[in-house]
Amino acid sequence: MRILLHTCCGPCAIFPLQQLRAAGHDVTGFFYNHNIHPYQEYARRRDTAIQMAEQEALPLIMRDDYDLEEFLANVAAEPDKRCSYCYASRLRAVARAAADRGFEAFTASLLYSRYQKHEEIRALGEQIGIESGVTFFYQDFRSGWQEGIRLSKELGLYRQQYCGCVYSEKERYLGKQGQGLEEKCSECSERI
Repeated sequence: MRILLHTCCGPCAIFPLQQLRAAGHDVTGFFYNHNIHPYQEYARRRDTAIQMAEQEALPLIMRDDYDLEEFLANVAAEPDKRCSYCYASRLRAVARAAADRGFEAFTASLLYSRYQKHEEIRALGEQIGIESGVTFFYQDFRSGWQEGIRLSKELGLYRQQYCGCVYSEKERYLGKQGQGLEEKCSECSERI
């Protein structure tokens, strides 16, 4: 199948890309991550996705939109539900791009992370697939977590220390319950 792979970042896309190619799929990447904060972090992840795509000969479609205001307008009232908005907005964007460009399916590197809400991503992807008329290709890529870390280090890719939004940046430094920087940083450095 021709599959459009939403690429949240270079390191998270490597293992899914390898798995999809090993299964014989023709894969193109799609970068759209409008919620990453601050802008310097957004630019660094965008540039790393481009670097990974070049190193892996992955065609990459860029939707280079940094829209902090839209993200905040949609999540500020209920920050605890921000991930749902984030998943849905990015999956809708990749599904639209897949439909517009004649791909048979779409998927997301979000399915690689042990720290994302996997079943919610799957359910949203399947629903959006029905709405868009393009199949959501589901595969649980979490089994390759350590392999993806190894490969990203081997390729010299920048590896981020938090999910991406302003709220996850705050949690990275202060923790969910406001614990101090030292305690949380050691946890995150092992996590990523």
